[in-house]
Amino acid sequence: MDYIITGENLPIAICSLKQGEDVFCEAGSMSWMTAGISMHTSNGGLGKTLSRFFTDESIFQNRYVAEKDGEIAFASSFPGSIKDIVLTREHSIIVQKGSYLASESGIDMSIYFQKKISGGFFGGEGFIMQRLSGEGVAFLEIDGSVVEYDLAPGERKIIKTGHLVAMDDSCSLDVTRIKGVKNILFGGEGLFNTVITGPGRIILQSMPIQNTAMKLYGYMPSESD
Repeated sequence: MDYIITGENLPIAICSLKQGEDVFCEAGSMSWMTAGISMHTSNGGLGKTLSRFFTDESIFQNRYVAEKDGEIAFASSFPGSIKDIVLTREHSIIVQKGSYLASESGIDMSIYFQKKISGGFFGGEGFIMQRLSGEGVAFLEIDGSVVEYDLAPGERKIIKTGHLVAMDDSCSLDVTRIKGVKNILFGGEGLFNTVITGPGRIILQSMPIQNTAMKLYGYMPSESD
């Protein structure tokens, strides 16, 4: 499958399919396609349904099959970026809930459970994330701009809640509490930060949609206005 990602901060992934090729996406993600590409909606069975339910993805997925050479496009649901990830049998990634957009048929999605209780309770990503494995290309939605780091073994990156998009499955996740009463009360950074330890690559986003929503909420008129 050939593809391009265009659109700057309102991105879209445009995929060129040859006859017989197929691609999967979240329900409602397709923006346009040429004639000759057929759609098939499925929940993939009980296991796949539970996986998508617990990771905030739509329960149903759409499979698009090219009956002849054609083109199909998938747009991001929020201003930001679309990141393409090439996966192999030896390389799988763990992604934040709701970040998956589309993928080739060789990509498998499953539930990833946090190993550490502290990470699940306080890390912001929750106990359940999503593992993408297999062979092929997957597209992730990024809120704002994308920034990547390659962490050496034992190297740590401290991340504010909501900014982590994905990490290699070789990385580990934990949390750290912000120190100092004044820092907690007046620093505006909450109580905990997520800590990712290498080795492996991490993908971060600059403008988590939750933060944007809270910022906009502050400008909404109250009932008394």
